[in-house]
Amino acid sequence: MSTPARPRLRRSEVPNYLMEKHGIPCALKTLNKLASIGGGPAMQYAGRIPLYRPEDLDAWAAERLSKPVRSTAERSAA
Repeated sequence: MSTPARPRLRRSEVPNYLMEKHGIPCALKTLNKLASIGGGPAMQYAGRIPLYRPEDLDAWAAERLSKPVRSTAERSAA
């Protein structure tokens, strides 16, 4: 049997999802801007309503994280 798909999230639900699942803060205002200019998570539309798949949000969150470092100097060099 296949695993049932997780429901898509409305944009207003995304900041809470990112914080709870990944510990990444992202304001709704930021998501609105990124949806307009690009650079945000992939979305799909149901009519005029943008919806986000959890797997796309997880991938976007992973892209925003740096590789693990042991000092602030390592972060600057990366």
